[in-house]
Amino acid sequence: MPQMPDGIPAPDDGALPSAALATLAGGAFGLYVHVPFCVTRCGYCDFNTYTLTELGEPGASVSTYADAALRELDLAARELGEAPSGVPVIETVFIGGGTPTMLPADDLVRILAKARELFGLAEGCEVTTEANPDSVDETYLRTLADGGFTRVSIGMQSAVPHVLATLERTHDPANVERAVRAAKDVGLQVSIDLIYGAPGESLDDWRTSLDAAIALEPDHISAYALVVEEGTKMGAQVRRGELPLPDDDDEADKYELADALLADAGYDWYEVSNWARSPQTQCRHNLAYWRDEPWWGVGPGAHSHVGGVRWWNVKHPRAYAQRVNAGLSPALARELLEERQRYEERVLLQVRLAEGLPLDMLEDDGRRAVAGLVASGLIDGPSAVRDKRVRLTLRGRLLTDTVVRALLAI
Repeated sequence: MPQMPDGIPAPDDGALPSAALATLAGGAFGLYVHVPFCVTRCGYCDFNTYTLTELGEPGASVSTYADAALRELDLAARELGEAPSGVPVIETVFIGGGTPTMLPADDLVRILAKARELFGLAEGCEVTTEANPDSVDETYLRTLADGGFTRVSIGMQSAVPHVLATLERTHDPANVERAVRAAKDVGLQVSIDLIYGAPGESLDDWRTSLDAAIALEPDHISAYALVVEEGTKMGAQVRRGELPLPDDDDEADKYELADALLADAGYDWYEVSNWARSPQTQCRHNLAYWRDEPWWGVGPGAHSHVGGVRWWNVKHPRAYAQRVNAGLSPALARELLEERQRYEERVLLQVRLAEGLPLDMLEDDGRRAVAGLVASGLIDGPSAVRDKRVRLTLRGRLLTDTVVRALLAI
């Protein structure tokens, strides 16, 4: 499980600098809610998650989590309401984890209803929850849809049993199809999450997973390369030589296969790891992160960012519940980002988007690097010349880190 970053202590009341609040003049932001519970912890996962046997009363259980989240929403409304433009409206909501659907559907709807009451939801607000395919059925999903959810992101990861076993994913592959069908029947948009590069996964295995995902006809597909993180069970297995590290060339082959099959099936890439059937089915919440827009993160270990102030909550669910139940901000620490940091992050994130980034956003060193990147086949030449934008080619997507280092002259 990851360590929390260093930072300066956050105030107990969660108050934000007036300069940060002034950046909310547009009056909109994204809301993220972290639900830290899982039935089991997958060996590759380094998210802030806990199995129920690790937790319990008081304050850190599935049955009491929603009430704690509602208290943090009250805090968020109080603090963001100090903005010159008043309480901002919510453009997107994303409930992630963990496995959010371990909570009763009514609890997820209660959290959304509280957000609507305190902030209001923009017209056409995108409201997503992640879901394990074993943890939802049509009744559960209908409750979400009736309560205002618009989208569900289902963790399929693979369609191949031995790959799921290596990842320690315990869901029944057949339940993915049932969950997708149920979500569509109640009117929810559907996203499918896949992981490639697991030890022992062949190119044919990956093709099987892609074909299975495409056959479900979801609105959106995410495909992420497996990263072996320090501190995870899989990280220890690799360190002991029990599992091999993912191979860069193998992952590149699998990315190219994914891009080709998804394009043939009518999906367009809009971010390096994400494909959608149309602009309307792109994940607007994640786009807001990549575009450096503000968001508030609710829950243990959740991160937030408003106007150059980034903060993160205490990590353990019990400590989180104790703080919000006492009327205190759950924020553990914060950092005040310098303009250089914000510039580097904007380049790092926005270059990953199909829309690219404007040439005039780059510093002189970055603009000078563009010609060489075009010559190397990493940046699309016509886009750079005609549209004055930096857009990655397929080869550039495979070498995004190389492009970023060149643009930042590091």
